[in-house]
Amino acid sequence: MSSTTRTLGGALQVSPMGLGCMGMSEFYGASDETEAVAVIHRALDLGITFLDTADMYGPFTNEQLVGRAIAGRRDSVQLATKFGNERLADGTRLGINGSPDYVRRACDASLQRLGVDVIDLYYQHRVDKSTPIEETVGAMAELVQAGKVRHLGLSEASPATIRRATAVHPITALQTEWSLFERGVEAEILPTVRELGIGFVPYSPLGRGFLTGRFTSRADVEQGDFRAADPRFNKENFAANSSLVEQVSAMAREKGVTPAQLALAWLLAQGEDVVPIPGTKKVSRLEENAGALELTLDADDLARLDSIVPVGAVQGDRYPDLSSIDR
Repeated sequence: MSSTTRTLGGALQVSPMGLGCMGMSEFYGASDETEAVAVIHRALDLGITFLDTADMYGPFTNEQLVGRAIAGRRDSVQLATKFGNERLADGTRLGINGSPDYVRRACDASLQRLGVDVIDLYYQHRVDKSTPIEETVGAMAELVQAGKVRHLGLSEASPATIRRATAVHPITALQTEWSLFERGVEAEILPTVRELGIGFVPYSPLGRGFLTGRFTSRADVEQGDFRAADPRFNKENFAANSSLVEQVSAMAREKGVTPAQLALAWLLAQGEDVVPIPGTKKVSRLEENAGALELTLDADDLARLDSIVPVGAVQGDRYPDLSSIDR
């Protein structure tokens, strides 16, 4: 396994690939806590030490799970969590909250659930359009000064918001969706963060699993899985998007790798400032994803993938409702 690291924002050294923990607690159908802990332990053994969670996953239970899994191994982990999608314990969604008082309360609650003294990377999960970003980031900066947080991040922020945020405090990473299936960040957002020296953490780097090749029909989406409402999985778009995956899969077979490994290697090749965080609930999938770290794509490979899945080829929006996305 590759032992190299990547640096986000010129400040935070992390493993070149992270692990998204969300699906271990919610959104992707049934999960098993014992298996989830095993996945996290195996990730650390493989050198995948950049773990991503959020208070709203569960809600709250995912941070507790991650905290239990890293107990005794905290020093080897780069721990990222998020605030901003406010929920009650019963799952009720209260909306997006970036008010300074909420930032402080959310951080203290996350530290307690995670069982740690400091969070390595603390993200605003979504931009609160009713609170000036300067106020939110100002409160986040206070957490750094208090020693509760080491680095700050944003998620799904627009170029203008990112610029305003960096004027208050250095931003180490932007976490936004990016994959062969979702290329929207490439036009304006990626150039902005690179100009400002901010690292990029792509979430859903496998197109919410579509790029693994395991969805041969819509019936493969299990009950309780939020992908059942994903426009890219609906009956109008599924066939067209499956055709793209079949072409990616054919190229993967030629190379003797899996489609997931090929898709992750494409992202890893986009720059040393890019650290994808594929999520999984299974050790076997984790090990498969880790294999992408050993796959090197040349310029011809990258050009071929761009021709197989050109910008705009994927059918359907990435969410049923895009109103929470800062643009």
